[in-house]
Amino acid sequence: MEYNHRLKQLVQSHHEDLQVGNYKFFQVGQLIKLSVITQFFPPDYAATGQLIDELVRHLQQQGVDIEVFTGQPGYAFATPYAPAVEQSGGVRIKRSRTTQFWSDRIRGKAINGILFTLRAALYLVNAARHRNVVLLTTAPPFLPILGYLAHVLFGLSYVCILYDLYPDIAIALDVIPKHHWLAKLWKVLNREILRKAKGIVVLSPAMKRQVAAICPEVADKTSVIHSWADSKSIVPIAKEDNWFAHQYNLVNKFTVMYSGNMGRCHDTHTILNAAKYLQKEAIQFVCIGGGAKREELIEEVNRLGLQNFLFLPYQARYVLPYSLTACDLSLVSVDAGMESLVAPCKLYPALATGRPVAVICPNHSYLRQLIADANCGETFENADSYELAEFISRLSRDQRLAERMGNSARQYLQSYFTPEVISRQYFDVLRRAIS
Repeated sequence: MEYNHRLKQLVQSHHEDLQVGNYKFFQVGQLIKLSVITQFFPPDYAATGQLIDELVRHLQQQGVDIEVFTGQPGYAFATPYAPAVEQSGGVRIKRSRTTQFWSDRIRGKAINGILFTLRAALYLVNAARHRNVVLLTTAPPFLPILGYLAHVLFGLSYVCILYDLYPDIAIALDVIPKHHWLAKLWKVLNREILRKAKGIVVLSPAMKRQVAAICPEVADKTSVIHSWADSKSIVPIAKEDNWFAHQYNLVNKFTVMYSGNMGRCHDTHTILNAAKYLQKEAIQFVCIGGGAKREELIEEVNRLGLQNFLFLPYQARYVLPYSLTACDLSLVSVDAGMESLVAPCKLYPALATGRPVAVICPNHSYLRQLIADANCGETFENADSYELAEFISRLSRDQRLAERMGNSARQYLQSYFTPEVISRQYFDVLRRAIS
């Protein structure tokens, strides 16, 4: 409850600030000349790209002068090319000429990340002359080093958004050994990057604790700012009125949906085993998206002969309000050992749909308290497939319970995790960065 109380205080304080006068708020925004550097941005519809797109548009409405430097589409996209320079609303967008290669392989992703970082470095040399703060994501994971170099060379202030904690994830996934020289060097660089940053944003309290353990002196400038979802774009739609549900024959089946990346940090094994328990019931599992574990999951489903799975590719942004609501229950998962290294952004659109949520995560994950406070579903330990299956079965028989949890999910999102609420928290971080 203490966590929920802190959230309420934060939202109330921002609401009171707005009551003082939006004009002063806008005036402060005009002082911020922001560069945002991220590899993924629309028309690439990776989740991080969509979130940054919504964030910059809300910051621009607060008076912030924004320029985005990004890459060509290469992760999840409908078109492989986008204009090199584009004006979208009040936001200027510049894209690297570097195309994406082998984006479905680890080495290919690493090469793409290095090429993008080199192009971003050239961009920053020019941007440093007319920008006073830069916002860098961990997409690619070594991008924040550019902020450090820009600060040392040009005195430019920078803020880091740590979507994932590297090299910790790479070590946990056995991509590089813990005592490898690269891991040691990366950690040394990270400490310097964190010390020089004007602000650090993480997505969960567990991630903040992890950052503080790495570099204790940056705890005071590390802000926990959750991801979000646009509740005006994603609204509850009855399956009977949803063309996506009709198209894939989901209207008359209790539908359990996993939408988003099925990556190495996500638990698909628990979902698979729950589906095995439920294969004789009128329950459909729908997995939308891609990721390293997608093909592995498809192979297991085929090997076991399960008929209760449907796999679909990433959906275009305009389809999401319909695909996300074509279900009766949303699934979110974090693999064991990853709870302090990643935070699942797919949770927030799931809350916006007005459907219950089932979260698979370690016992000490912050997600357990969040779901309990929202009263919008249940959480399950990794490998607890039987209990997950029991919950799904119970919801399929109790429509009132499902509706009650779904309504609570949406109300909780609208109270704490909308773009309007979250963008003002980012605004405060940027304001402090230039002061």
